[in-house]
Amino acid sequence: MSAPVTVGLDDSPESRAAAEWAAREALLRGLPLRIVHVEEPAPTSLAQSPLWNPGAYRQWAERLVSESAEGIRLRHPGVEVLGERLTGPPAATLREAAGLAELLVLGSRGHGALGGFMVGSVSLAVVARAERPVVLVRAGEQAADEHARDPAGVPSSAAPFRPVVVGLDIDAPDDTLLEFAFDAAARRTASLRAVHAWWEPPTSFHGFSDDADLYDSLARGRAALLGKVLRPWRQRFPGVEVVETSRCGSAAQVLVDESRDASLVVVGRRIRTALLGAHIGHVTHAVLHHVAAPVAVVAHG
Repeated sequence: MSAPVTVGLDDSPESRAAAEWAAREALLRGLPLRIVHVEEPAPTSLAQSPLWNPGAYRQWAERLVSESAEGIRLRHPGVEVLGERLTGPPAATLREAAGLAELLVLGSRGHGALGGFMVGSVSLAVVARAERPVVLVRAGEQAADEHARDPAGVPSSAAPFRPVVVGLDIDAPDDTLLEFAFDAAARRTASLRAVHAWWEPPTSFHGFSDDADLYDSLARGRAALLGKVLRPWRQRFPGVEVVETSRCGSAAQVLVDESRDASLVVVGRRIRTALLGAHIGHVTHAVLHHVAAPVAVVAHG
């Protein structure tokens, strides 16, 4: 069987939204959907309590998975759905599930008026260490949110997809990240907005007459390098409309600003083997907390 799209389910609104997004993604990719619910072993203090009923919990978990799977089969008849209960520490168990998946989808709680994410410890732990792509979906995410408005001005899943946005470090571009982003845009028949941010040198803008020329030269150079990085991918995915965005400023802020109308935002996470352990990176961390659209974190070397 092909590697599935896997989603973690815990009966929260965000995980149910993640399951719906995962079903749509599985349909786009022509892959089965695997729904997993992780049962964490009860602490000793709880297991010894006369009020603890492990049998009742298992029945609830079985019902949660089976009812979710059946509902998705009804709403997404083209998707093969598998349901499974796993036991173990949630973060480690989900990372293991991710290793067997095409991608892993998790829910993330809404961040109030900012409309972004309040990423929980389990999601962060999975994102920081999983070596397969992990997509985080906020509570309330609906299919229409990923699409443009119809002629009547109403968001509709029948309208074209909004852009896929990818954040790039053009000084160290990675093929895994670019392939994921271009493939996601191609499957959605969406444009791909490739975003790169750069800082002006510290000697710039100090009253010298050559500052404007220096800025323009830097801007042209960075834009040209972005185009060079993207050129072979344009040739590989000729049907994808690519919008190149090279802006001066904070990489985190520029990417968040450019992602406000996205259907999906794709960011990278470099796999590290240092003694200090896994690291998400400040740009990816900012996107996870402040972008409302689903965010795909793609691990790469």
